[in-house]
Amino acid sequence: MSDAPQRPPHVAAGTPNVARMNDYFLGGKDNFAADREAVDKVLALAPEARLMGEEVQAWRDRAVRHLVGRGVRQFVHVGPWLPTDHHLHEIAQSLAPDSHVVYVADDPVVLSHSRAILATNEQTGVVEGGVLRPGELIDDPGLRRLIDLDRPVAVLIVGSLQYIPDSDQPFENVARLCERLPAGSYLCLTHAVLDTRPDIAEQVADIYREALGRPDGGPRTRAQVARFFDGLELVDPGLVYVRQWRPETPVSEEEARKAWVVAGVARKPEPGARDLG
Repeated sequence: MSDAPQRPPHVAAGTPNVARMNDYFLGGKDNFAADREAVDKVLALAPEARLMGEEVQAWRDRAVRHLVGRGVRQFVHVGPWLPTDHHLHEIAQSLAPDSHVVYVADDPVVLSHSRAILATNEQTGVVEGGVLRPGELIDDPGLRRLIDLDRPVAVLIVGSLQYIPDSDQPFENVARLCERLPAGSYLCLTHAVLDTRPDIAEQVADIYREALGRPDGGPRTRAQVARFFDGLELVDPGLVYVRQWRPETPVSEEEARKAWVVAGVARKPEPGARDLG
């Protein structure tokens, strides 16, 4: 990867982009001045936000390890993240070589980078799509080539739902996506919440509204985020701050609340059965 980001066709370098903003949060180089300016505004209000991307990735790793341990061998990752040196498919396939992984994105930068990196991995693919088009996503030939919908699938929606306003029906679309999955599948997601920082909630939301051109968006509370799991069985410890989800070492409540992202993993139940995993 070069020091300067390569611009795929139709990339608006002058407009902030969630994937490139996340890349800058993580110290990456695939971002532009507009992305850095928006992130710097957030960091001026909440310096702790710099580490939250790392915490989300650490949670993703723990969640994948847990699911592989539960026998899951199919993963669909939905989210605005540029490829890093530590990929989901590398984690899953190092633990279970027969794992299949599909990455889903609607951003040209993410699609271009991901396809280049994954070109030689026959058990991993990249498809264009998003959580707001669940039917198209599930029916995509690229996804169906790798994912067998007669077997459990883990869908990870990482770092994207907080940017989708209620007017775009994120709750309804996540529910429609889960309806298409077989019993025994899992929904795994993260969502930024500002319950612990009410002093900056609206200011941070305003930065993202302006940067992303979504004037009707806004922060959600942890209680509101829990609605995404309606009809599913949350795996212990439930919907918690990201640092509290099966940490490798104990984390105090005070420390956990410094990373104001919640995370949860939930299972689609078998008819008439209940298993909290």
